[in-house]
Amino acid sequence: MSMRLYDTARREVVPFTPGDTVLMYTCGITPYDATHLGHAATFLVYDVLQRRLIDRGHTVRCVRNVTDVDDPLFAKARELGVHYLDLAAGEEARFNRDMEALNALPVFSTPRASSAISDIRGFIGMVLDRGFAYAAGGSVYFDVTQFPSFGEVSHYTHEQMIDFARQRGGNVDDPHKRNPLDFVLWHPSADDEPSWDAQWGAGRPGWHIECSALALRELGTTIDLHGGGSDLIFPHHECERAQSEAATGETFVRHWMHVAMVFKDGEKMSKSLGNLVFVDALRKEWDPRSIRLAVIEHHYRNEWEWDDQLMPRNRQRLQAWKASVGGTESTILDQVREHLDNDLNTPDAIAAIDAAAAAGHDVSASASLLGVELSAPLSPA
Repeated sequence: MSMRLYDTARREVVPFTPGDTVLMYTCGITPYDATHLGHAATFLVYDVLQRRLIDRGHTVRCVRNVTDVDDPLFAKARELGVHYLDLAAGEEARFNRDMEALNALPVFSTPRASSAISDIRGFIGMVLDRGFAYAAGGSVYFDVTQFPSFGEVSHYTHEQMIDFARQRGGNVDDPHKRNPLDFVLWHPSADDEPSWDAQWGAGRPGWHIECSALALRELGTTIDLHGGGSDLIFPHHECERAQSEAATGETFVRHWMHVAMVFKDGEKMSKSLGNLVFVDALRKEWDPRSIRLAVIEHHYRNEWEWDDQLMPRNRQRLQAWKASVGGTESTILDQVREHLDNDLNTPDAIAAIDAAAAAGHDVSASASLLGVELSAPLSPA
């Protein structure tokens, strides 16, 4: 039986049948603050997916970028009075500590946007040469009217795209644009921002082009699966697809997979609202395995709300699973595999493990497939 996953662009659960090596790109962090539970939810979903793909016999080449050239990072560095790369290095290290504590598998590479400026300039040249972009006002813009299938990842209406672009960093009122949905590939830097020379004028890349250039450099022209939070569907992933296929003339992504948002106090967890639960703070009070379980007990396509019962409930779950070690064997591992192959159904997988542990069966192997190793003692004490 093949694995089946929901594809955002096709809007249905479809077979996911990559070759022996799976090429995966997941949009990573903009490193200007600590890892919150919304971040953790996204990256743990792809970690479970990687584990099941490896369990099925695949080699997984997962690239998770670090967006260290971006407006929020520059703004935070400006506020703190530090160099943006120093801030990025510190927050990236904190993120890596959190991911290690949560037992996330190492990924194939974690390239920084700042490492790809020459790749980005070359990429923009390809898009311009093929007639999909134009220079105006010291910037280079992608011309969405030249890409007829623009919108086929998100399936949003024109009005929705305008609204999301306005909310998520797109300057739809830029007078240099031919169309409000055109997006920046290169633009001038502010006086206190990094700047690189280019034939279109000194400046820096736009947000979307960074991921396209890194994906092309690290994985080639076509990726098996591209992931990220659902807030990246538009404009980020829509724009990524358009500019990538404009540059190469080939399919950019075979399967688009997105993780739903995590909420707190009725609003999406976000740094702008400040309604965050930080992983490094949770780790001071709870075993990281309990944190991992609290995340993956939810299905990746369903939005969910943080509440105060999540951590106590999953500490009890972890204790019950640990108590099963040394019990009788069962067929639970095969059941868990079936649930994961059914659109990565971690809630049903966890429920099956709960039932097996309660019946006195050893669930170590099944827990391990979800990234929960039962051999270590509970922590903190």
